[in-house]
Amino acid sequence: MMRCAVAVLAFLTAVAAGGAVRAAELVYFNSSACPVCERWDQEIGGLYDKTDEAKRLPLRHQNIHENTPEDLSFIKGVVFTPTFVVVENGREVGRMVGYVQDYFFWEQLSGLIKKADAAKGTQSTACAERGAGNPRAVC
Repeated sequence: MMRCAVAVLAFLTAVAAGGAVRAAELVYFNSSACPVCERWDQEIGGLYDKTDEAKRLPLRHQNIHENTPEDLSFIKGVVFTPTFVVVENGREVGRMVGYVQDYFFWEQLSGLIKKADAAKGTQSTACAERGAGNPRAVC
């Protein structure tokens, strides 16, 4: 009970200090005219939400031809699709441009998760569960 109260107090303090605390997410800039995006959608998109990585970085789709929402206006320089941008607390942590193959996507994403975790001083879910048989975890 005490932990819950401390967590609520920490959240309220963060909100009062600088606005809403924004959870990390993976923003997927795509286009309906992008065959590489279609391939990513087929090979990764359908299963992403079921992965440990999605628990850490929920996927958010953003069509590159549509107006960028206000809460993503700080992301600059997205020209090519697909582009994947890791954002946390209103700032860009890192990005991946393009898609070659599922193995490379997971490896690059693992690196971005580590970078995001290092920036906030925590260990990633994928690394914490490495002993549980997560073959994509690179710790």
